[in-house]
Amino acid sequence: MVTPYPSLNVLGEPLQPCSAAPLTGFFRDGHCNTCAEDTGSHTVCVVMTAEFLAWSKYVGNDLSTPRPEFRFPGLKAGDCWCLCAARFLQAHDEGCAPSVRLAATHRSATEIVSLEVLRLYAADAPFS
Repeated sequence: MVTPYPSLNVLGEPLQPCSAAPLTGFFRDGHCNTCAEDTGSHTVCVVMTAEFLAWSKYVGNDLSTPRPEFRFPGLKAGDCWCLCAARFLQAHDEGCAPSVRLAATHRSATEIVSLEVLRLYAADAPFS
């Protein structure tokens, strides 16, 4: 049985939902919950931008094309999504990271991306 890690966000508070439409998360429960089986660490709740989606497709991770066989609707600018922490860090390093919803970003994301970097992209201020 897969056991999720405690559902706390990067601010040390209860993890808020990221998106129900489209339904996101490793568990497809709308939250950026994670567990040991989530090797991609789908923990950063982002707000998609056209720039990020184009970049992601360019680097080989097409998030905009629907994949019905995986119940994946394809994403568009404005959609919220639980992104892999390493992919977010790569986008940050390349200057095209999307906004982050800190209240919906799992605390384990900080094992890969520093809280300081996540805060640079905060879409849900205020934060402490």
